[in-house]
Amino acid sequence: VGLCLSRASASVLNLNCSLILLPMCRTLLAYLRGSQKVPSRRTRRLLDKSKTFHITCGITVCIFSGVHVAAHLMNALNFSVNYSQDFPELNAARYQNEDPRKLLFTTGLTGVCMVVVLFLMVTASTYAIRVSNYDIFWYTHNLFFVFYMLLLLHVSGGLLKYQTNLDTHPPGCLSLNRTQSQDASSPDYIAEHFHGPLPERFSKLEDRKQKTLVKICLEEPKFQAHFPQTWIWISGPLCLYCAERLYRCIRSNKPVTIISVINHPSDVMELRMVKENFKARPGQYIILHCPSVSALENHPFTLTMVRHTFLEF
Repeated sequence: VGLCLSRASASVLNLNCSLILLPMCRTLLAYLRGSQKVPSRRTRRLLDKSKTFHITCGITVCIFSGVHVAAHLMNALNFSVNYSQDFPELNAARYQNEDPRKLLFTTGLTGVCMVVVLFLMVTASTYAIRVSNYDIFWYTHNLFFVFYMLLLLHVSGGLLKYQTNLDTHPPGCLSLNRTQSQDASSPDYIAEHFHGPLPERFSKLEDRKQKTLVKICLEEPKFQAHFPQTWIWISGPLCLYCAERLYRCIRSNKPVTIISVINHPSDVMELRMVKENFKARPGQYIILHCPSVSALENHPFTLTMVRHTFLEF
């Protein structure tokens, strides 16, 4: 059960870790939102709910991360209790009844580090922290890159394995070091209930049994770790997000000329600036970045007026 839960939760985590990056591609969403190729209002409303979709994926990642951790705890106990000397390479334990706590780090420290990073990101995403200190939320959320690097390393532990020599060691083959009863792969009691010829469906099973018993194991079974597939899930969205971040970085390096700064009552500041090849649209907002204040902080501002030669917000 633990192995099934760990595999199933891992698939859910792969899917959500890939989808959670798509709502963060703001430039792509803005292009789709204003494109004439998306005429449906329902589709545009779905694009406007990108933040909700991102939060939903984040909650799903947290829930199934807990399931994945619980499944690995169960696996550690099963590896220790159900240790088999016939296939030691399939078991993470070194001997029977080994302390399960020693097996918690079987997949490496990457899993523990991922849980710590995820805990920091989730706790810093709460409403109370975002309102009181937005910098904590922003800085911890930039740990997502570390999380994805750990995720790619985590699946390379080689815990799950498959048999590579099925042609020389087929399942149910007869080993020269074992008795025939130990190698039988189908029950012997079928023919005992029939005094005459066996029915067709049972005769086929009996023929299959005879064919199976004739097979001889030519060598011992060999196993190899499964090739990780997580990169297939997250490589596309991760490359898309990195490409957008690079595009935003290049676009933000274009010079901006500040025409005037006007202070208004209630600590309101009005900035007028000019940027080459900038076209504003109704309802558009800009991201203001001040490197002298912070290298990572970006603050959105709504455009209140667009004139012939400058922007005002």
